[in-house]
Amino acid sequence: MIQSIISADPDTPAADDPWQDALVEDAASQPELRAWRVGSDGHGQRLDKALSDGITGFSRSWLQQLVEQGEVSVNGRVCAKASSRLKAGDRLQVALRPPLQMSAFLPEALPLQVIFEDAHLLVIDKPAGLVVHPAAGNWSGTLLNGLLAYHEAAAQLPRAGIVHRLDKDTSGLMVVGKTLTACDALVRQIAAREVHRLYLALVHGRLAGAAERTIQGYIARDPRNRLRMAAVREGSSGARDALTWVRCLDSGPTVSWVGCKLHTGRTHQIRVHLASIGHALVGDTLYGGHPLLGMNRQALHAHRLVLRHPVDRSVLRVESPLPPDLWQALAAAGLDDNRGQLWAIDDNLSVLSA
Repeated sequence: MIQSIISADPDTPAADDPWQDALVEDAASQPELRAWRVGSDGHGQRLDKALSDGITGFSRSWLQQLVEQGEVSVNGRVCAKASSRLKAGDRLQVALRPPLQMSAFLPEALPLQVIFEDAHLLVIDKPAGLVVHPAAGNWSGTLLNGLLAYHEAAAQLPRAGIVHRLDKDTSGLMVVGKTLTACDALVRQIAAREVHRLYLALVHGRLAGAAERTIQGYIARDPRNRLRMAAVREGSSGARDALTWVRCLDSGPTVSWVGCKLHTGRTHQIRVHLASIGHALVGDTLYGGHPLLGMNRQALHAHRLVLRHPVDRSVLRVESPLPPDLWQALAAAGLDDNRGQLWAIDDNLSVLSA
């Protein structure tokens, strides 16, 4: 059972296109058809430019997507090339049908695991496999879609109140704002490194040496593979400083069980840092790991979240249990959980300013 511990002691792609309200209300509706003839001033003009001139209120990139999806015809024939040149007298017809990205703004009833909620925020236990933000290949079925269905005010908030993210195959805790005031306060806390996040991970290899260590370095997009991040030298293109605290909880001949505390929140930070010291996450094929002990996804779980409530300033501590796949992998490796070793360290590091 998920634990929620509340202390009353006061202790971010390209910009979204401006989709029209009528389309947002019913993305599945029949398309609106618009047709006209190209005048003499449009002779030799690109198709996408002619569409942009002829249909006001929509972005050119959105109209280009309609072309690519076969929603535009010239003289009765589909034209799927935005750079096609037109002639005076050509007949254009456009079906103003919302593209796939429209589903990113539609509510979907998803079985969200909400483990703490009040009028200002909620904390969700995200399962592995759930995508947080809509993107190519995942325009629906995301956490954002679920939040839009979960509470009405989410539609009025940036990213439906999502203020930080977890990778698709990372499980565990996420905090979400329910009001603009709460979202702004949470974003400020995260930027000031006042939101404390503790992760549990199963890594390849025996973690030798000191039980506690700090991994500090720079992270940037891998220039050879845009899906990856990489540990880079200071001054490298796009390099951002990153700091991860690691404690070994138990280790065996082939795997180790570790707790990780983020001091910064770079993309794939824990995955990159652990791989950089030769201990890639079990199941993390992107960074050199491989499936083992039944783990076919990266063995990473956001286990503990400590933050100050954005409105009443009380300290909120929330914990999530290990998901079944991690429990089974830990047992199969013969390792002890030993999460109790983390609490004194975590509490010491989690002193929140008044």
